Amino acid sequence: MNLTANDLDIGAKTIAGEARGEAMPGQQAVAWVILNRARRGGWWGDTIERVCLKPQQFSCWNVGDPNRRHIEALTAADGEYQRALYALLGAVTGLAADSTSGSCHYHSADVDPAWAIGVTPVASIGRHRFYDNIA
Repeated sequence: MNLTANDLDIGAKTIAGEARGEAMPGQQAVAWVILNRARRGGWWGDTIERVCLKPQQFSCWNVGDPNRRHIEALTAADGEYQRALYALLGAVTGLAADSTSGSCHYHSADVDPAWAIGVTPVASIGRHRFYDNIA
């Protein structure tokens, strides 16, 4: 996968927005969902940037989401950004194994989205449930 500076920046910001309070394994799991989508391509897009900014896919980028202003303001000097970038690079380089078993979907354990009803998650990592079996 060819990575651009925008891929790394948007990917790190997405991880920060989606998994800011998670330990490193939780942040890496979100990174793997991003990569799994980019590798599958198609509807999601074929780059980290396109996958992350696809409308209605990562709530931190939704208009009106309180996380959006926060992540847009992050810079490479912020520890939170650096931690999320580290998680992304671990996944991109393969140094962090895909603990999601190829998942392209996840949600917070605090919600029950309609698309997950009756489907068993393949992994539970931190506060998130991961799925590789969503049609």
